[in-house]
Amino acid sequence: MILNYIWIALFLLAMVFGLGHWILTGDQQIFSVMFKALMDMSTTGFEIALGLAGVLTFWMGMMKVGEVSGAIQKVSNWIDPFFSKLFPEVPKGHPAIGSMMMNLSANMLGLGDAATPMGLKAMSELQELNPNKETASNAQIMFLVLNAAGLTLIPISVIMYRIKFHAQDPSDVFIPILITTFSATMAGLIAVSIKQRINLFNRTLFIGLLSMCAFIACIIWFFLSLEKSQMQVYSSLFASIVIFAIMTAFVLMALWKKIKVFEVFIEGAKEGFNTAVRIIPYLVAILCVIALFRSSGGFDFLMNGIIAVLEYSGLRTEFVPALPVALMKPLSGSGARGMMLELLAQPNYGPDSFAGRLSCIFQGSVDTTLYIVAVYFGSVGVKNSRYAVGCGLIADLVSVIVAITVAYLFFPV
Repeated sequence: MILNYIWIALFLLAMVFGLGHWILTGDQQIFSVMFKALMDMSTTGFEIALGLAGVLTFWMGMMKVGEVSGAIQKVSNWIDPFFSKLFPEVPKGHPAIGSMMMNLSANMLGLGDAATPMGLKAMSELQELNPNKETASNAQIMFLVLNAAGLTLIPISVIMYRIKFHAQDPSDVFIPILITTFSATMAGLIAVSIKQRINLFNRTLFIGLLSMCAFIACIIWFFLSLEKSQMQVYSSLFASIVIFAIMTAFVLMALWKKIKVFEVFIEGAKEGFNTAVRIIPYLVAILCVIALFRSSGGFDFLMNGIIAVLEYSGLRTEFVPALPVALMKPLSGSGARGMMLELLAQPNYGPDSFAGRLSCIFQGSVDTTLYIVAVYFGSVGVKNSRYAVGCGLIADLVSVIVAITVAYLFFPV
């Protein structure tokens, strides 16, 4: 429901800003610019979905092998005590638990598109348990917010972009991103738990969350103990080894159980392709209205207003050039990435500037909330997202605040 209101608000605001720009400046080209942005993003949205179809086809096929072989069930059994408290509506041993764990693990490893098929698979399995098919269940909302918070242990893509722009130390944002993304995840988890009245002080949940905090602390300690040149190598190698180990385990377990691996893979791959087709309308709808709002000048107006307020209040403004990345990230991942790359390419800033580093922290810390809501809920036909967007945006807000704070701590100006 709230996504419907956001879509209408962005559309109407784009029309107002476009009309206002025309009246105030006499620029008759503004509507042509907006129309071109709309058409370009329609094509881009379809191309994204088409590109995602290949990834979905492969990973849904591999997930099917893992499901039939029993590998995902073993993952479910291992994580079940913790997840049964966090997702009380999901029966113990349900396949959705394994799929959710696989998705969250892929996100932690910074695997990007590879995590999406696992997430869509989990959402589909949760939908089977949903009594009201057009309204998001509590379990679906908890999963979606955790997914949107985007806990990332290894921000491979951000480090690669910093290498491309010749940063002196491409991996120097690694620890700030880890701290920021963990804070955002905990904020999203707490927000949903309060709404669903989940007792986080339950012994199992409390021990699980403490263990997670200890695990994150160990990762921070380990990477801080490495030479800077080793950090990038270890992070990339670890992610690659884990994902190939998972795929190999799926196939070997299927062979051990004498399952026809190829036929099972094809069966799952067909599901992946069908899912990719179903999400096209939702993906195009959300991306187009964002492009319309941005091309109308609405986003620039919002940014200028924030800058004016900061300057008037006398607060520090070194972070302002990177702020567009943070504001765009919940709306569009590609838009935020483009803004980050634009900032890294500017001679006045670059990858080793405070704003350049902060933009990388913003980019690597959370996922695209509205995009995920549109794609994940759209894939199973959920129309009423209830409080999912609100809790996701709380995680985004915490991410922005923590990112700015840790940037000042790690990169003082």
